[in-house]
Amino acid sequence: MYRSEQIVFDKEKPHRVIVRNYTKDDFEQLIDIQKECFPPPFPSELWWNNEQLLNHVSLFPRGALCVEIDGQVASSLTGVCTNFNPAHPNHTWEEATDSGYITNHDPNGNTLYIVDISVRPTFRSLGLGKIMMQAMYHVVVEMQLDRLLGGGRIPGYHKQAGNMSAQRYVDKVVAGELYDPVITFLLKCGRLPIAVVENYLEDEESLNYGVLMEWKNPFKLL
Repeated sequence: MYRSEQIVFDKEKPHRVIVRNYTKDDFEQLIDIQKECFPPPFPSELWWNNEQLLNHVSLFPRGALCVEIDGQVASSLTGVCTNFNPAHPNHTWEEATDSGYITNHDPNGNTLYIVDISVRPTFRSLGLGKIMMQAMYHVVVEMQLDRLLGGGRIPGYHKQAGNMSAQRYVDKVVAGELYDPVITFLLKCGRLPIAVVENYLEDEESLNYGVLMEWKNPFKLL
């Protein structure tokens, strides 16, 4: 099981944070985080429910991480193991994660797939998302997997859709010509885009597009 402690700074004020696996005791806070992170028009039925969370901590507890600050759960990251073939990247979030229930978790899979990452808005200046992503990289290395992979939303795309394709939008974000709150964040975490997928997730802001972004295990030759 995973547990680490470190200090983060809100301007000059230090906060001690604990990165750990989440448990049943955290479920209520984890659902609250989803509500804060994904308000309407994001579909409320895609917020976590207790059955999904129970599967996370039962089927793949190593992939269920959170950050605790002063006794409060401030963020969470959930993963599942799957087999991924880069030659055939197209899929939906529902297919990859069994709609967040992860009953398709494959202990012998080659890829750690990110199901969800959420940080309470009031804690987003502390870099908790990057801290959790780095912790999940540790899991990839420990399990000797090929990669970490996940589909990122492109919430800024709806503002540019009349001017360019989703692929062109992503290329401009990678080039630093545009900023996207999700894709730019994932780039800063060390992940690289490998494919733009249509109808990846029901999301009005992204026009249902997703961008598959991976971090390759540097200790394996792929």
